[in-house]
Amino acid sequence: MLVDSHCHLDDYEDLPEVLSRARAAGVETLLAVGIGDGPATMHRALEIANSQHENAPQIFASAGIHPQEAHQATPENLAKLRALAKNERCIAIGEIGLDYYHLDNPEVAVQHQAFIAQLQIAAEVRKPILIHLRTSELAIPAAKARFAGHDATEDFFRIIQQHWTPTKLPGILHCFSGTPQDAERGLALGFYLSFAGNLTYPKSTAIREAAQQASAGRILVETDAPFLAPIPLRGQRNEPGLMTHTAAALAALRNMTPAALAAQTTQNFQTLFPTTRPLAQ
Repeated sequence: MLVDSHCHLDDYEDLPEVLSRARAAGVETLLAVGIGDGPATMHRALEIANSQHENAPQIFASAGIHPQEAHQATPENLAKLRALAKNERCIAIGEIGLDYYHLDNPEVAVQHQAFIAQLQIAAEVRKPILIHLRTSELAIPAAKARFAGHDATEDFFRIIQQHWTPTKLPGILHCFSGTPQDAERGLALGFYLSFAGNLTYPKSTAIREAAQQASAGRILVETDAPFLAPIPLRGQRNEPGLMTHTAAALAALRNMTPAALAAQTTQNFQTLFPTTRPLAQ
């Protein structure tokens, strides 16, 4: 079976059909990411996870304030996050992190403050974190100018080493899009690498190199659905049932069969999140 370690289920109006197709494709577990359209709706993923769904995979949730909404990390919204995080179906905090890509993103200092505040909540509830990390490398010139002098990757590792590493808790580098060197640094700090549809894109040579080199016990697969549909469906709406394409690509890179890759990534996910193991195990 496969595990989709990162998908946005609250974006679908046809969710029952999406879940049914995922199950039919062999995707047996989903982690629904709870960022909503901002903190006001970050509870929606947990509501989905706590609901009954026929002919569907088992669903767990996260909760967090995305770095693009960092200016909304108010005391009230952080209190809401803390309450959601205590629910047993909420297994992670995220996606949280840094994003220096969009021109209208919050100021760097605001993003750092929101990130650190959520790391503190994750440490309180003893749950892993889901990391969103996007640099300004491929941003438009105006955004590059706005974030000039700031390196999202270096800022991320500095914050993690100061505020997260001492907790000895793990996390996921969601939709890993860095270099093999970034992957090594993340792995050394206890992170798992989750690979999405962009692994299959022609220009993603660095991502594929990282995917080849990463420790077998630290790799995961995700869709980031409804975004980042893999080749040969790039540009279409993505959904969990389509992650078989990304899983097959990752398996080929690592000289594994798709079945072996599915078994390995499922084991990795259940090691990271023990409560997601079926009761029979």
